[in-house]
Amino acid sequence: MRTLTADIKLSTVGSIQFLPVNLFASVMGFSGLALAWREAHKLFGTSDVIADVSGMVAVVLFITLSIAYLSKWVLYPEKVKAEFLHPVFGHFFGTITISILLLSSVIGSYSSTAGQAIWILGAATTIALSYVFVARLLNGNRDPGHTVPAMLVPVVGTLDIAVAGGTMPFPWAHEINLLSLAIGGMVALAFFIIILSRLIHDAPLPAGITPSLLILIAPFEVGFLGYTNVERRIDSFASVLFYFGLFLFVVLFFKVFKRTVPFGASWWGVSFPMAALSIAALKYALFMRTWPLTTISAIVLALFTIVMVVLFFRTLRMLLDGKLLSGK
Repeated sequence: MRTLTADIKLSTVGSIQFLPVNLFASVMGFSGLALAWREAHKLFGTSDVIADVSGMVAVVLFITLSIAYLSKWVLYPEKVKAEFLHPVFGHFFGTITISILLLSSVIGSYSSTAGQAIWILGAATTIALSYVFVARLLNGNRDPGHTVPAMLVPVVGTLDIAVAGGTMPFPWAHEINLLSLAIGGMVALAFFIIILSRLIHDAPLPAGITPSLLILIAPFEVGFLGYTNVERRIDSFASVLFYFGLFLFVVLFFKVFKRTVPFGASWWGVSFPMAALSIAALKYALFMRTWPLTTISAIVLALFTIVMVVLFFRTLRMLLDGKLLSGK
């Protein structure tokens, strides 16, 4: 019976065994979109409708993908193990724990108790996963070709603990936030330098994972959000983080958004870095109240929203065409 069940394939969309874990980045993207439009409401007075709809989409996507991936784990455990141990795609398991952290902020707007419980789960699993991947990297004998921006995903996840946990009422939450900033900040800085060196001196990234280049801006914009949440202020250090991330985004934007880069699930890797930049720009503009920053925040938010809509419908089309889960 188990063999028969495992061999069942969905005739129109493909097989669950080919469900890529990096699709959880879509949850990160829609959660970030919800949080960005909440900031836009504070700055521009926009409606909360987009934020509410984006938040609902994020929750539905997380539930759907969780059920689907758990099914893959039960039916094809060897596929999940191979994906987890993969030197490149394994890092995208961090998108699951980061999704939990971001959903704690989305759901926390409607139920503080639920948001706090989800944050605790997200913080614990994110720190544990970060330990696993950092320890794995220190085993040595790593192929330089596997040094890619995706390495940052589990580590940047620890920074998201402070992003989502800045308002947690627990007496120990502040120390957890500091711990997450320490881990995420120091390791992300070391990884960033290693990855940058590889991008400069070695061959360009394969076209299929080129969109992951935008992950390079995440440590700076997520770091900005986490740091300002913990410190409760925006100082010069926070400004440096924001502006460097913005500069890096402009540089990488024209390398990523090209017709020559094929569309696939890896494109969801651009969603949360853009979300972090958008939220950071809106938060900074709200603090500074100057027209250049307000204009930048509006442009980034509009661009991010358009990218999310395009990613959603193109992914849906791939799914219905049977290409997303085809294993090709």
